[in-house]
Order: sequence, then structure tokens, then C-alpha cells
Amino acid sequence: MKFQAVCGLLMSLLGSAVLLSAADAKPNPTPEQIQDVIQKFVQKETDFATARESYTYQQRTKMQETDPVGGSFEVLEEVTFDDRDRRTSRVLRAPVTSLQNIIMTQEDEEDYRNVMPFVMTNSTRSLYDVNYVGREQVDEISCYVFSVKPKVLTKDRRRYFEGQIWVDDQDLQIVKTYGRATGHLRRGEDQQFPKFETYREQIDGKYWFPVYTYADDTLRFQDGQTQRIKVVIHYDHYKKYEFKTKSTITYGEVGGAPQPANPPANSQNPPR
Repeated sequence: MKFQAVCGLLMSLLGSAVLLSAADAKPNPTPEQIQDVIQKFVQKETDFATARESYTYQQRTKMQETDPVGGSFEVLEEVTFDDRDRRTSRVLRAPVTSLQNIIMTQEDEEDYRNVMPFVMTNSTRSLYDVNYVGREQVDEISCYVFSVKPKVLTKDRRRYFEGQIWVDDQDLQIVKTYGRATGHLRRGEDQQFPKFETYREQIDGKYWFPVYTYADDTLRFQDGQTQRIKVVIHYDHYKKYEFKTKSTITYGEVGGAPQPANPPANSQNPPR
């Protein structure tokens, strides 16, 4: 995001997310077990990413200037398929943006779509340093906690996640994400991005899909001006798509060869 009166923005990362519950009583895994857990949850996330590509859903994104009170940005999109079974997205509702002090950037839009609902797959694992932090409960779910940090911010304007992830120690899938989006910026460009947390919910009883993202942070600009913003994203109306023609959706490489999507099945509510 950029401040209207200047070329960019510098944002302090003052996220207020609170780690949920105390550490689980279960013992920590050994270093060898940790590497095995990482390998298995990355594979599970790869399978999930493949499965999600065969679902339609809606994403409602709203960002408000809260202090000082200003305007807002809002969009409702539907991720679906066209009449040739090609993945597509269409805007269902987009009120005129009324932001007064900040400007939405291409990086913001990419973060809302791809970084805030963070997924780590076989094709992206090598881009990150992943380190075990400990055990914690998220609601009633026993989780492994890992820190995630990009190894290098490449100059291709790619966006990355930096923060912590909570991995269900039974399903070995991400159930909560807390951190921020980051990436290489051009020299002199003054942008940073709010800390956020994303929760997932089990859809159709197998995979954990992102359902809710929340951010509440203060942007601090180099000229001393500040703007607090609130971001809320809902991902809902998940529905398995019935393809008109036979097709296989793949995501990266699984075991050296493309694998078909597996349909998920049951549902639990995420913590709020």
C-alpha cells in the first residue's frame, strides 16, 4: 500500500495476534522426527492445493482506514470455471473505492489472493527456511509450530510469506498462519505490509481450507504520518466442481510425477 501524499509507505509491524493456549503436554519431536514432519506436511499441503483447485468458492475482501477514520476498499470475487473448465475469477461486487490516505498496490492485491491464504507445497518448499518452534493448541487442536522465512527475496517481484504456521499434529496440515507478506521492492520504494492471521476449516472432512483472514495494523510513513487499517477476508461457499470433460488438475510435482486431485469430505469450525 502507498500513502496518497507520497510515493510509498513504511509500515511498522505491530500485529496484535495472540498465540492461543499453552504448550501441549506432548513431548517435542526429535530433530529427525521434525524433518519427517516437515516433509509429510509439505506433501499434505501439496495434495490440499491440488484439491482446492477443483473447488469453486467466493472471497470477500474489505480493507478500512480506521485511525484516522477514512474510506474503504471492498471486493467480492467468485473463483470458478468457465464453460471450457478453465479456472477463472469474476468480480460479483466492487463498490467504488473510497480510500482517502492510502493507495492499493499490485502487491496488496497479490497478497490478498495468494499470500494471506498461505500454502507451502513441494514446488515452494525450497524457497523457505522452516524451523521448529514448539507445540501449541489452536482451540482444541494440538499443533506443531514452525517459523517460516524466505531464503532470498528475488527481484522478480514475487511475494513471500514470513511468520509462523500451526500444523495439526494428526492431519499434518496448516490450520493457522500468522505473519506478513514480503518481497523485493525497487530501490527507493517505501512499502511494507500488515501482519495478519489466517484460520482454516476442514471442508468435506479431509483438507483444511482457508476461511478467515484478519489484520489490524498501523502504517507508519517516513514523513511521520500514520494510518491504521483493518483487513477482513472471508473465503466461503466452497463447492466441489463437476467437470464437463475429463481432466486432471495438478499442482507442482508429487513423487516426481503429476498426481490427480483427491476430493475432500466433514467440517469443523475454526477458532475465531
